[in-house]
Amino acid sequence: MRKLSCAILCIGLWLVQAQAQIEIKPEDRCSEYLRDDYSYPQSLEARILEVNLGGWIVSPYTNEAFASLEDTDIEHIVAISEAHDSGLCDAGAKKRREFVQDLENLTLASPHVNRNQKRDNDFAQWQPAENACWYAHTILKVKAKYRLSIDTREAAALLNALAHCFTVDLKIPAQRTIPEQSAMGDPLDLYDDNDNGRITCAEARQHGIAPVHSDHPAYQFMRDPDGDGKVCE
Repeated sequence: MRKLSCAILCIGLWLVQAQAQIEIKPEDRCSEYLRDDYSYPQSLEARILEVNLGGWIVSPYTNEAFASLEDTDIEHIVAISEAHDSGLCDAGAKKRREFVQDLENLTLASPHVNRNQKRDNDFAQWQPAENACWYAHTILKVKAKYRLSIDTREAAALLNALAHCFTVDLKIPAQRTIPEQSAMGDPLDLYDDNDNGRITCAEARQHGIAPVHSDHPAYQFMRDPDGDGKVCE
């Protein structure tokens, strides 16, 4: 069986795990795929917004901003059924629950993109209009983390895409929709870990929202000594 290390796939800057190996083989549905085996709470949407997107309701696939979480779907970067056919079909319930709720594999997308375009496609079958390098890199990290296989076509597509990448960082446009507080939750509930009615830079960094700009809901609960509209630089 041929194997390709992540060190080869990710090329230098994009090392996932130096010693990890991703098996290259055809997808195999070794057990029945039951969607109920991969259930997850809708509350994950707020966690994706807070941890992965810095509080902004935006889809990395299109860099489209939304006014409310009601306008988005929870999106699994490595699709659930594709992961099932790439190794999770032989996994237990605990590992399946871990995968389906793993924030590293979660983002937001419009229902149109999620349901009509990406669906259960892999990287060889579908690529986003924006952040394709970040998307490819994330697929490799998740595949390595859960020991999932990659078929030959997807491996070739990933290699080709990453060979033309200068960075795999997620890029979100400067012009974004300010999320409604009701959509993302009360900033104090989300970020005020010691319940003192204020949000510190330590708390902001812990939750991945620093630096915090004046148009972010957390800003009103923070100190901005120089008044420049940005804290925790």
